[in-house]
Amino acid sequence: MTLFNNKRPERILGVGNALVDVMIALENDELLLRFGLPRGSMTLVNSHLSAEIFEATRPWHQQMTTGGSAANTIHTLATLGAQCGYAGKISHDELGDLFKKEFSDKGIIPHLGYNQTGTGRVMAMVSTDSERTMATYLGAAAELRSEDFTPELMKAYDCIYVEGYLVQDHTLIETILKTGHEAGLIVAIDLSSYNIVEQNRDFLSHLISRYTDIVFANEEEAQAYTGLAPEQAAEAIGKQCALAIVKTGKTGSLVRFGETLLRIDPVPTISMDTTGAGDSYSAGFLYGLSLGLSLQKCGEIASLVSSKAVETMGAKIPYPSWPELLSKIDQITKK
Repeated sequence: MTLFNNKRPERILGVGNALVDVMIALENDELLLRFGLPRGSMTLVNSHLSAEIFEATRPWHQQMTTGGSAANTIHTLATLGAQCGYAGKISHDELGDLFKKEFSDKGIIPHLGYNQTGTGRVMAMVSTDSERTMATYLGAAAELRSEDFTPELMKAYDCIYVEGYLVQDHTLIETILKTGHEAGLIVAIDLSSYNIVEQNRDFLSHLISRYTDIVFANEEEAQAYTGLAPEQAAEAIGKQCALAIVKTGKTGSLVRFGETLLRIDPVPTISMDTTGAGDSYSAGFLYGLSLGLSLQKCGEIASLVSSKAVETMGAKIPYPSWPELLSKIDQITKK
């Protein structure tokens, strides 16, 4: 059995919620109390409240960077050296300009639509003990529409990677996956969140069995989808698509292809923040596939990249870590 008929995902299009992460170091929790944000929670907020929080916390803004699950994966893929594009929606505002510039500077082809509701943002407020409280406003990101995804868009790519958060709009995500599948692309999806999987299990099964080649899931998402432990879950998902990857955190990951099950060891590290670890894993794995490497090597690269992502705060690997990381990846590709 050959993988995707020996087709390699050399050009990868990511699709998801285009967001900007605003990192804020709080001096105390007074602002959380003022805005009614439960400490350590993720709360969806409207545009008015998001703007209030943005202005109130401006003196403590530490960093603003692109975010969103698929956006994180594509950003990391481009840094690894892959050819990438990204489709999402933003607004003509300060955060939208930041999003477009950061992706363009990475050489990522932007397929960005515009809406007047404001660029989506995640206000990530970090308390003095490192507890993170998030206030999320989807804004323009929630305005993606089926008509944004045409066969002409797909022609420029070999693979489409979609974040599972989009499954809450059934018509949108089915159009994206179906159009990619019919255009001959390798179709990959990350299940993204166990609660979303639980709410959309039957529909996800429909999407995966009909249109999807690669499924990425963490242990909780795989269990929510199949009701099974990781190894059995990988087998069950692998019967619906060509390649099933189940990430099991500190114990590594499982890769199922046909009757073959690979166990990928984790890379030992000191974990500071797991935000974006799964997105980084997907980037590393897809990068390995784009080079035509074995599934074992793809998994090793994915494990290495995700280990670097958890060593710092935030969803992205910091610039100083990249030279050593790229050197280690080069060693994997050549062994």
